[in-house]
Amino acid sequence: MADIMFAGIGGQGVLTAGKILIQIAAENGKNVSWTSEYSAEMRGGIALCRVVVSDEEIGSPYPDTLDVLVCMNEDAYNTYIDQAADGAKIIINKSLFSDREYPANVEVFGVDAMGISADLNNTRGANLVMMGAMIAATQMMDKQQFSDTLRDYFDHKGIPSEKNVQCFEAGYEKAGKIG
Repeated sequence: MADIMFAGIGGQGVLTAGKILIQIAAENGKNVSWTSEYSAEMRGGIALCRVVVSDEEIGSPYPDTLDVLVCMNEDAYNTYIDQAADGAKIIINKSLFSDREYPANVEVFGVDAMGISADLNNTRGANLVMMGAMIAATQMMDKQQFSDTLRDYFDHKGIPSEKNVQCFEAGYEKAGKIG
């Protein structure tokens, strides 16, 4: 089981990333739960979602501690790092982080989500870069299986999938442990 939080600000695709993850996990035989919180602002306010992915029945959609924390910005990290369990995987968007020290009881992985998505001409794909980094860090699902299901997800919605899948795969390949 993995208790996951995607956190950032409105407009960064935090809620969408969580929804994509639960759909792909469910399509691949996992039990899932998704809850969200966000402020009244459409863009710029706090946005987060909690996702639980499990092979077994899920007892609560509100975990006490997080196994995975995906931070789209530094404020999200500062706000939610205290909820990370010992040994948790923390994935940060290096594009919006300053140099800093990280706690020794967690593993921190970073990726330049905004730079990568811009290089791929898909600036709205930073959340998918982060998802790729998360899958690489956690190995919770097979990369190719996730990539194929992600392609199906966008094709089913009538959205061209190639640039979105490229963002995911680049995030997977370029994520690196930094702490």
